[in-house]
Amino acid sequence: MKRGRLIIFSAPSGCGKGTMLAQILKNENYRCSISATTRQPREGEKNGINYYFMTREEFEKNINDNKFLEYAEYCHNYYGTLLSEVDDYLEKGTDVILEIEVQGALKVMRIRKDAVSVFIAPPSIDELRRRLKKRGTETESVIEERVSQAEREISQAKNYDYIIVNDVLENAVDDFFAVMRAEKLKAEFSDDIIK
Repeated sequence: MKRGRLIIFSAPSGCGKGTMLAQILKNENYRCSISATTRQPREGEKNGINYYFMTREEFEKNINDNKFLEYAEYCHNYYGTLLSEVDDYLEKGTDVILEIEVQGALKVMRIRKDAVSVFIAPPSIDELRRRLKKRGTETESVIEERVSQAEREISQAKNYDYIIVNDVLENAVDDFFAVMRAEKLKAEFSDDIIK
């Protein structure tokens, strides 16, 4: 059995990464690692399904115990990927998607050379602002803070292997699967064929 691929999947807030992931995860060969966070759950989110919700103290204990592949602080909250969410699944041949922000993604790229990195970009900053407002979950000042953060993140997209613009959902999802098909055809992963 071939080892699964570790996929870094990043996007600024409001780029539709959750909607894209919902479509991608209909394919049983993919699993999204569940991140840990210190932020409060949004309406409808469940612990152990959407995130592992932790207090700041719990999160920092896990940091000290080296239980994270990566972690970062983003908009005043910690986010991180527990090692237990990654390697066991890769060994079973499942492709594991890390839905992480840019700061954490860059750390993972440095320590996990086996990772494929994909950045999801908005069609434009104006469209991103419109999507954030449409959510109706944040104040105007938080939206502007997220837009400023998005601009900083987009400037880092050049460090990723692939950039997919999420303008039309179906096209963006198709682009993701095209990337993964191409990745699986790389010679370095064909040692069962090339002796």
